[in-house]
Amino acid sequence: MTSAPAPRLRRLAPLAGLLALVALAACAPQDEVKTGASAAPSGCAKGALATKKGGTLTVGTDKPAYAPWFADDKPASGEGFESAVAYVVADRLGYAKDKVAWTVSPFNKAFAPGAKDFDFDINQVSISAERKQAVDFSSGYYDVRQAVVALKSSKAAGAKSLADLKGVKLGAQVGTTSLSTITQQIKPSAQPAVFDDNDLAKAALKNGQIDALVVDLPTAFYITGAEITDAAVVGQFPSAGAGAEQFGLVLDKGSALTTCVSQAVDSLRADGTLAKLEQRWLSDAVSAPVLK
Repeated sequence: MTSAPAPRLRRLAPLAGLLALVALAACAPQDEVKTGASAAPSGCAKGALATKKGGTLTVGTDKPAYAPWFADDKPASGEGFESAVAYVVADRLGYAKDKVAWTVSPFNKAFAPGAKDFDFDINQVSISAERKQAVDFSSGYYDVRQAVVALKSSKAAGAKSLADLKGVKLGAQVGTTSLSTITQQIKPSAQPAVFDDNDLAKAALKNGQIDALVVDLPTAFYITGAEITDAAVVGQFPSAGAGAEQFGLVLDKGSALTTCVSQAVDSLRADGTLAKLEQRWLSDAVSAPVLK
């Protein structure tokens, strides 16, 4: 992500990788977080992890928190895919809903160097080698595909292939895999427009400053269904197969919780819980044509 329902992020192209490093460099390390946690035992004992605040699992995400990842900008509601995922992970770790506290963490700051004030962050952050230099990631909880959104009146709306998009003006949020998808897969004839967040990118699309916007697929459906109704999902990018982009939960670099959180995510994938949540909250994602 973007921050907007934001991937964001693996296998970045040289330009995107440079932008990601710039973003990392721009975020000053945070002060060391002082908490009263850590009298908790080591290991993955349920409800007794070495969390920031003893007895509480603190989860970070950006604000606003967008659909379909969250509902009504209320992460604590349990509504929306990522809110639901956060709570089932918490449950596997031994923290009931009333033992989960939410904190605001801007998208780019979540994976910047420095100590965090969350135990894990969930905000469409794609797992990437660059980001792993600064933070830990859990196992992936969602396999991401990128998609193209254009106004129905735009010349980009009729694109049937990646080649059809080479000559249009494209845009994406800075530091995201959406941007690297443009530079690596479409390789447009003109430099893509880069925006600080998806709200600015959507405004540019509505104003005709760009012909098309690249975002992750669930976000694309939300934009066209609820925000820019005279726009359409042109198509989605092909899956990368075993190396597919994935969203991961973000943790402090070297966090004692990383293994425990990954085990929880792995168990949720293995027993079908993640698939059921995806079907409930992101079911539109299968209907977009694939751009080849």
